[in-house]
Amino acid sequence: MAPLRALRFCAALALALLPAAVRGEEEAAGDCHQYTNRSCEECLKNVTCLWCASSKQCVPYPVRRILPPADLCELRSARWGVCWVNFEALIIAMSVVGGMILIMLGVCCCCCCKKKSKKPDKEDERAARERERRRVRQEERRAEMKSRHDEIRRKYGLFKEENPYAKFDN
Repeated sequence: MAPLRALRFCAALALALLPAAVRGEEEAAGDCHQYTNRSCEECLKNVTCLWCASSKQCVPYPVRRILPPADLCELRSARWGVCWVNFEALIIAMSVVGGMILIMLGVCCCCCCKKKSKKPDKEDERAARERERRRVRQEERRAEMKSRHDEIRRKYGLFKEENPYAKFDN
């Protein structure tokens, strides 16, 4: 039964968005008034009708406006598409759902941006690898220079021994 109500509601919404000439609004006006002082379900079988619960009137939905004007019916009494949802509750529910969707999108965007900023990009990784290569090459050059200097010192007898008193031990 619920899917039928949802389908009827969607059909009513689609018909309300169609131009009046396509729907034949003049014919629907006569159809809607005949359900006045009957039940909401009977009135809303015709998707172009609006049920006002406070006055128990069935009137054609004012398609030129999104919401029915207050002189036609109050929002809390107006029913359209289904009898169990009034316009006031529908507006509140859609506002809450829309707000939640916007908040979730904002949180997702923030999380994605934060995750992206934490992850180093390829240029940073390339620069870090290059710095490491340069450091390794510099250490190799230092070790090579030290060994050359040590050889020259040994050749000319200028090599510093670890223990200056080692020559006296013999």
